Amino acid sequence: MQLDLDDFKPVNDTLGHAAGDKLLQSAARRILACLSSDDRAYRLAGDEFTVISVGSGHPAKAHRLAEDLVAAFKKPFTINGLAAFVGTSVGISTAPSDGTSPEELMKASDLALYTAKKEGRGRAKAFDPAMLELLEQRELLRRSLRMALVQQQFYVEYQPLAEGGRIVGFEALLRWHHPLLGKIPPASFIPMAEADGMMPEIGAWVLEQACHEAMKWPENYIVAVNLSAAEFLTSGLTDRISQTLDLVGLPPDRLELEITESVLLERTVNNIDTLNTLNVLGIRISLDDFGMEYSSLSYLKTFPFDTIKIDKYFITDLETDLKSQAIVRCIVNLAHDLDMQVTAEGVETRGQAEWLHSVGCDRLQGYLVSRPLPVAAIDEFITRAEASKIHARQ
Repeated sequence: MQLDLDDFKPVNDTLGHAAGDKLLQSAARRILACLSSDDRAYRLAGDEFTVISVGSGHPAKAHRLAEDLVAAFKKPFTINGLAAFVGTSVGISTAPSDGTSPEELMKASDLALYTAKKEGRGRAKAFDPAMLELLEQRELLRRSLRMALVQQQFYVEYQPLAEGGRIVGFEALLRWHHPLLGKIPPASFIPMAEADGMMPEIGAWVLEQACHEAMKWPENYIVAVNLSAAEFLTSGLTDRISQTLDLVGLPPDRLELEITESVLLERTVNNIDTLNTLNVLGIRISLDDFGMEYSSLSYLKTFPFDTIKIDKYFITDLETDLKSQAIVRCIVNLAHDLDMQVTAEGVETRGQAEWLHSVGCDRLQGYLVSRPLPVAAIDEFITRAEASKIHARQ
């Protein structure tokens, strides 16, 4: 089995390498205390260890040992008089079912360890062949992702934004149609693209596509485009956005950039400068998924937002849940006091829409207004929306 210490790096970074070495020594003693005479422990590298357990009683014996190891790391370590909380995740492989060579068993336990950490750390997982299938699928996606932009497999759908019963714009949503696997959910490929450093290039493509499309809409319609943390932190961002607007001819006040709270975790001067520059250019800035991450009120004071988007988590049970109602009402009032607009995401019922209207929510987005539309369906949708607006005036 393989062990990896959870949250070891912060201890090493804050208390120093000497303290880190002491913690590793203490961790080794805890591991040894859990072993029987049939077990051997080794340090692989850094904060990684491996345990080889032989004898009868496996795999049940290995599972019990792994749980004992996880439990042993629940208690804090005392380093230089300070309490340090460092847990462990464990991946288990068993011979001969999971492999017969050291290489095969190490690969299997490594996959199990990866799964344990992905599921929340501080736990033990035994190898399952399905883990290998998932890894192979993930690697296939990663390889395919690098060719998707070149081979024009990406496309953009547009979900309407409604304000006061009329359409005021669309949000651009990135989609990927894999030639073999079909539609790939954004939640599956966007984190991968961010991790591999591909989002700046993909994001630039989405922005240009969305701006070109917006030029075909009525002049009062805006287009909202998501900006990932990887894009936001890329140097030269504001220049590239400005150049795209100039190239396409879209007025800056028709573009709304959506960022999430994770982008703002570090209140650096660069972050503030970037948002202020976008603001000076006349581009609207929206804080997306408000309430789902850190929701620090200091963000609203420090950064120049035009819009707050309330996550659909608070909208789903809005008609019946008093807590959701209280939170949404509070956000709407706060935003308006700060001279910001509010968009509610995931609106699916008339009851939700009526309640949001009653508390002064500015914009609605969700299946009640419309599902995301392919480019080919937008002209007809806009024609119907504009016609209904004319009829309403009459």
